[in-house]
Amino acid sequence: MSGRAPAAGIDVQLSLDRSDLTAYVARQLESFFPDGFPLDDLPAFVDRALERLEYCFSRVRLKGYFDGEQSRFSHRHSDQYAVFLYYLSNSTFREKPGHPIAEKAYALNKALHALDAFYEVELPDIFAVQHPVGTVLGRATYSDYFMCYQNCTVGANLDSDYPEFGQGIVIYGGGRVIGRTSVGDNTFVSTGAIVMDAGALHGDCVLHGIFPRTQRSPTRRNVIRDIFGWAD
Repeated sequence: MSGRAPAAGIDVQLSLDRSDLTAYVARQLESFFPDGFPLDDLPAFVDRALERLEYCFSRVRLKGYFDGEQSRFSHRHSDQYAVFLYYLSNSTFREKPGHPIAEKAYALNKALHALDAFYEVELPDIFAVQHPVGTVLGRATYSDYFMCYQNCTVGANLDSDYPEFGQGIVIYGGGRVIGRTSVGDNTFVSTGAIVMDAGALHGDCVLHGIFPRTQRSPTRRNVIRDIFGWAD
């Protein structure tokens, strides 16, 4: 996580204004979790989540996120909505640990998208997911320009060691990064690769193969430029 505060005044086109989005989320939470718990705090948490989402999406040029002139967020775009629900659950947890909205937004994300990104996990300020069905993102150390696809796992070994990721990481479908592994900047984890307790791995590479025979090949591609479409 970069720890960078969202910039003020970022222009991201929203498919619903903040009040309508809050009402939309409230209806979903009441439908999935009809326990009668009041949602009075929800508007403030939605505001905070949108601030973080707007900063994130202003740095993403993926199809559907940017129309050539302006960044966009649609509640009907399931990948984008999955990111929003993570930010909602995590923002709630940051401000009021133990608040039911953190738990419910996290569970709603699993129910709608089969994405397990726990509200205590600190994903970075800039990240994206692509049809992330079956993906579990554990308590690793993440950096900006992180992307994952379907059926990916980031998790601990038996000693509860988690990975660390540099800036500009893509984990393709079925990729696994487990345990005491430090992945350098600008790394692609190939489809089906299993990387476990690999120690420090230099960046600018493609990781492929299955533990304990994981291999590293150099790459000239650049995650930030070629995947996120962003260049300073």
